[in-house]
Amino acid sequence: MMLRTFIVAILLIAAQVASGGAVVGESAPNFNLTDTKGNPVQLSDFKGRYVVLEWTNPNCPFVRNHYNTKNMQGLQQRWGERDVVWLSIDSTNRQSWDYVKPIKLAAWMQNQGAAQKAVLVDPDTGVARAYQAKTTPHMFVIDPQGTIIYAGAIDDRPSTRPEDPLAARNYVQAALSQATDGKPLTTSSSVPYGCSIKY
Repeated sequence: MMLRTFIVAILLIAAQVASGGAVVGESAPNFNLTDTKGNPVQLSDFKGRYVVLEWTNPNCPFVRNHYNTKNMQGLQQRWGERDVVWLSIDSTNRQSWDYVKPIKLAAWMQNQGAAQKAVLVDPDTGVARAYQAKTTPHMFVIDPQGTIIYAGAIDDRPSTRPEDPLAARNYVQAALSQATDGKPLTTSSSVPYGCSIKY
């Protein structure tokens, strides 16, 4: 019952997402962040390639569900092999109880077998604010021209049940498949779900 109440509360937060921030059809805000190894990463360095931004936090049960089922790593690997740049971003404020130090975040991702290009830390939440990222996960797909072509949830099943990620309609998979095939996207935006980002 407590888990159900928790999930309902999170979904209500997600449903209250306001418009604004990074908008589908507009240029993705550039940013400079440091990865968990201390290396600088700039979004504009990847112009000319598709980029996926995945907001993450290993303390979030929604995030853990996508990693425990290998759903997230599968997407990262599949599209990384097709030269898509996958960037995971943890925007938990460093003053929050939910904050994970970069070294521990890197270890968690490694233990999960994650296959993204980089895991980035945004402890002052500036990049999350620029994109108005609301939840973990919150997903953005950017085309080679630097335009946002998808923003929202990873899929159409907002739950923490292990059977759901692989059975869901995955919006990110669909967006990348359709875009790289030169087809129009059937879904370019959706309401994100998950745990609220700790601003």
